[in-house]
Amino acid sequence: MRERLIGAWRLVSWDWRDEAGKVDSPLGDDPIGQLMYDGSGSVSAQLMRPNQPRFVDDDWRRAQPAERAAAWLGYFCYFGTYTLDEAAGTVTHRVEGSSFPNLVGTDQLRYFTLAENRLSLTAQTPWGRVTLVWEKI
Repeated sequence: MRERLIGAWRLVSWDWRDEAGKVDSPLGDDPIGQLMYDGSGSVSAQLMRPNQPRFVDDDWRRAQPAERAAAWLGYFCYFGTYTLDEAAGTVTHRVEGSSFPNLVGTDQLRYFTLAENRLSLTAQTPWGRVTLVWEKI
């Protein structure tokens, strides 16, 4: 299973349901993203709203507060290490760095299914049940 997991994955869908079952799309209806697992145990995930507005200045350090806020709300990423528990059907992402500081130093448990070239990761989070579907690149 580990060998099948290793590689780059393209985001197909992100389903986020609250406790009442309402579906939310925090990065819009057509987010894009990439998930990478390598053979040494490293993982990185990047998700974003497509077609984000460009900053007025090409120097990101000069971005206006509104530009920074919009960019932050349109992009989510983290990196770290992972462990796979095939018997439990889980993969745990140990977050070393993230665009959301509260994830740093946490273990993020994901239930997985892997069928052909599709990987589904599901997690119960403080904001609801999240399911991400990825396709092997």
